[in-house]
Amino acid sequence: MAFVESVKESYNELVHKTSWPTRKELTQSSVIVLIASVILALIVWLMDWCFESIMTFVYGLF
Repeated sequence: MAFVESVKESYNELVHKTSWPTRKELTQSSVIVLIASVILALIVWLMDWCFESIMTFVYGLF
């Protein structure tokens, strides 16, 4: 019986107590996450490129 009560309480919370975002809020959040992901990917790419250039230069000395 504890399992059934748990499922009922979970359903009640999801349907009546949870605040779901509107389509506009969800779209705005998704765009922000996409932009942040692209910026982070560019930063990582730039760091990788810099380290590769530095290591190529250092190995070229020997």
